[in-house]
Amino acid sequence: MNHPNCPLCHPQNEEVLLQTEHLRVIAVDNEPNAPALCRVIWQDHIAEMTDLPIEQRNEIMDMVYRVEAAMRRVLKPTKINLASFGNFVPHLHWHVIARFQNDANFPAAIWAAAERNAEVVLPDNWKEQVKRQLTEAA
Repeated sequence: MNHPNCPLCHPQNEEVLLQTEHLRVIAVDNEPNAPALCRVIWQDHIAEMTDLPIEQRNEIMDMVYRVEAAMRRVLKPTKINLASFGNFVPHLHWHVIARFQNDANFPAAIWAAAERNAEVVLPDNWKEQVKRQLTEAA
């Protein structure tokens, strides 16, 4: 079920790392203070976790954990942040954010004012590596 004005229901130029019947995992490049961020997006236009039956809640959270594990293996971050807001886009999705001591905001949230110039160096192919990890674990 899609919503006509929802950008997550009508994606454009997404880098999809994995897609299943109910969800997709994308790499995100448009968060300037988050050099390594993935989103786990529920395919149907659902606003809240409790709008899903328990089996589907487990499905999305299992994928969030799988993405976290893959990012940890590939990127070796200081910390992983998990966030689900949906205030601007009320479509169920989770942010999986690799954090590093030398990122622009650490230890504050990536959406806070930057504390410093980021010095994070990621593997050029980190997205492909995460995608491979997710595909192999499927």
